[in-house]
Amino acid sequence: MSTKQKFVPQNPLILRCHRLMEAFAKSDDERDFYLDRSEGFLIYADLDKSEEELRDLEKELKGHPERYVLIPKMTFYEVKKLMEGFVNEKVYDIDTKEKLLDIISSKEARENFLEFIYDHHSELEKWQQYYQERFRVRIIEWLRNNRFDFVFEEDLEMTKGAVERLKMGTFTPHVAKELVSARKILVLKAKTYYSMEALNPRPKRGRPPKQVAKVETEPQFSQDIYLSVAKGIKPFLFTPDYQATASIFTFSGKFATEADLLAHKRQQMQNLATIEMQNLSEKLATLRSLSSHWLTMQKGDEAVPSAPPAAPAAPTPAVKKAEPEIQKKSAPKKIVPPPKPKVAARPVIKKPKPQPKVRLRKMPSKVRPPVKKKPMPPQRPKPSPKKKPPLRRLMPSKKKK
Repeated sequence: MSTKQKFVPQNPLILRCHRLMEAFAKSDDERDFYLDRSEGFLIYADLDKSEEELRDLEKELKGHPERYVLIPKMTFYEVKKLMEGFVNEKVYDIDTKEKLLDIISSKEARENFLEFIYDHHSELEKWQQYYQERFRVRIIEWLRNNRFDFVFEEDLEMTKGAVERLKMGTFTPHVAKELVSARKILVLKAKTYYSMEALNPRPKRGRPPKQVAKVETEPQFSQDIYLSVAKGIKPFLFTPDYQATASIFTFSGKFATEADLLAHKRQQMQNLATIEMQNLSEKLATLRSLSSHWLTMQKGDEAVPSAPPAAPAAPTPAVKKAEPEIQKKSAPKKIVPPPKPKVAARPVIKKPKPQPKVRLRKMPSKVRPPVKKKPMPPQRPKPSPKKKPPLRRLMPSKKKK
């Protein structure tokens, strides 16, 4: 009974969200991760360890199955849904969106997706924010389903010393007043993760704040203090340090940090360069073989001697006499064209001189009588405008006395 009471936590587990993100992203068929219910430490079953260590780990996990919970593995459907959600919600450029959708439907989608996003800085910032928000919701949902009482150290507004004192007194029921008040803060904070807003965070209402230049500050984490770690589990503790940009690279199982991604890109460039050099060398070899073959053909043609032309035989005297007669007979006769028949000359016809034109006067068809104009009526003088009588003042008349 004493051993059971010794490892009963007196306050919610203090977890690190960035470590859980990495464990969720890297968990696959070849890598298993476990979360401890007593202190919240992570276990990575690394198969590269020795057989004796792996046997001790297996013995410890099978001996306490209620304490260690296996972290779920991301399916291909979940990965694809996460990438498609980012493209449809956060990417606005049509060409970039089409390129990313093609990458998602190809092989090694996660690695190629990260390489493309890394080359586009505007999309890289959006992906980092989107990835952290979605994975945080997924982790909280899993912890709630497995009934964990927890808080994230990134959300606590406490000093490093206070958090470390809480970790030291995890299993002690009676502590100082300061730790009692700190435990009450942890309990209130843990209840917020079981509210609806934890899974569906809403934007704050009201007027948006003034845009101020963001000052990026790394969160301060306390030291890892574990009091109940078994001897067979210590070699398998998973405690990666926090890195601001490393969270987006944990999405891929191949890349642990930004350096791994850059090294992979350099290797790809070197492979492409070697392939291009091989192609060039093959082309040059074919050109050399063709040129050598052409030279050998040309030299072979020059080496074969051509037969000299035969000298003409001297003509005999009989042939000399017969040559002019043969030439006369064989010479073509001149073709004399027949004489053209004489054509009688055409008589010259003189054109008559044009006679002068006689202008004819037009005769009126009918003689119209002259139109008599009617006399104008005498104009009457305009009447002068009548003068209006002057206005009289209406004054009361004075009566004569």
